[in-house]
Amino acid sequence: MNIPTPHIEAKSPDEIANTVLMPGDPLRAKFIADTYFENPVQFNQVRGMLGYTGYYKGKRVSVMGSGMGIPSSMIYFHELYAFYEVDTIIRIGSAGAMQPHVHLHDLVIATASNTDSKINHGLFGPYDFCPTPDFDLLVEGVKKAKAMDIPVHAGTVLCSDQFYRDFPEEVMGNLMRYGALCAEMESAALYMTARKLGKRALAMFTISDHILTQEADSPEARQEGYRQMMELALEIAPA
Repeated sequence: MNIPTPHIEAKSPDEIANTVLMPGDPLRAKFIADTYFENPVQFNQVRGMLGYTGYYKGKRVSVMGSGMGIPSSMIYFHELYAFYEVDTIIRIGSAGAMQPHVHLHDLVIATASNTDSKINHGLFGPYDFCPTPDFDLLVEGVKKAKAMDIPVHAGTVLCSDQFYRDFPEEVMGNLMRYGALCAEMESAALYMTARKLGKRALAMFTISDHILTQEADSPEARQEGYRQMMELALEIAPA
């Protein structure tokens, strides 16, 4: 496929940095560019999915929205990796906590992504393939979060294909009993795409709501809050 792609209007790979931070909300991408980047330049606005490239502490980084869910986000992950020569994508999203020791505004870094999606259906025969992040990036993320005094948890997450889904009580109970930390909707797509194309990926999430306590943040907090996660991702982003 030639560039621009159907979903990204950048005319050259040079318009996008080697590392891209990806929130779901394009307005969060704009907030990051406006707040943290020096000399930000917009490289995408197709379908309202805003993307910017700029400098953070002298390091060239890009940020772009991905939309919600595997079908939307996987398009952008694939096009950035395959056609724009991006090496690393760091997912910065929100998630619902599934464990009592994981609290509102804590950070979760996904060591693996359990999913009900069929994105890898039939690829591995009888085996359930569970995609994982880049190990060095994972270790650096956890280490840096602790150094920045950010409450952080590293473990498996549930990546669901549906936001409004009634999980059978037994299924949800098993997921929680086996240690799933939170529920979100994009990490499996990121990790699968990175594994397929030999790229680097890491998914991290700020807890925006809690399945057990029913706590929840406002839409405004989700859009412009979660600065600790943003700053952590910027700090560990490879140049």
